[in-house]
Amino acid sequence: MIKNIVFDMGRVLIEWEPEVIVAREGLGEDDSRLLLREVFACGEWAAMDHGWMSSEEGWRRICRRLPERLHENARRCVFDWWKGPLVPIPGMAELVREVKALGYGVYLLSNATSYLSEYFHRIPGSECFDGRIVSADVKLLKPRPEIYRELYRQYGLDPAECFFIDDSLLNVDGAWLTGMNAVVFFGDMARLRRELAEAGVPVKP
Repeated sequence: MIKNIVFDMGRVLIEWEPEVIVAREGLGEDDSRLLLREVFACGEWAAMDHGWMSSEEGWRRICRRLPERLHENARRCVFDWWKGPLVPIPGMAELVREVKALGYGVYLLSNATSYLSEYFHRIPGSECFDGRIVSADVKLLKPRPEIYRELYRQYGLDPAECFFIDDSLLNVDGAWLTGMNAVVFFGDMARLRRELAEAGVPVKP
């Protein structure tokens, strides 16, 4: 029986589009493409999420590959992206509040830097969460099995009683490998509600 619902953050609770973050910088096409690649598609971003590298060190390493004119743009992308609008996924806050009202435990499992603690309260539905595991805090990344086991250990959860929602197939596979029910969220709330209902969670259609 499912007793706990576990949510990813980016592209599940809120939109996560690096292209939008870069577009706020108002750069030309070539500089935007360069910034997008060197900030968000680099090893440093993963290392910052992993907690292996500070944001300051990550930014400095990224700047080695960028012309000086883009250093401040890169700084804003690394340090301040979350200070802009956090756009909620339509219908997700309502779902979070619904399962909480039904008596389910609600948890977050996210690959993110430790800055999450500074903005999580701005995400609609965040008041419902009973706990969260953030990759940078535990020095583990999804889909490594250890991060799921840390969730179970820290909050005393039985994986067979948990239902995980993530936008990544790799992360969903990682959850299944540790014994947790999981689905890939494609942005289709009606489908997600059907999947929850099929798992025994009596949400509205």
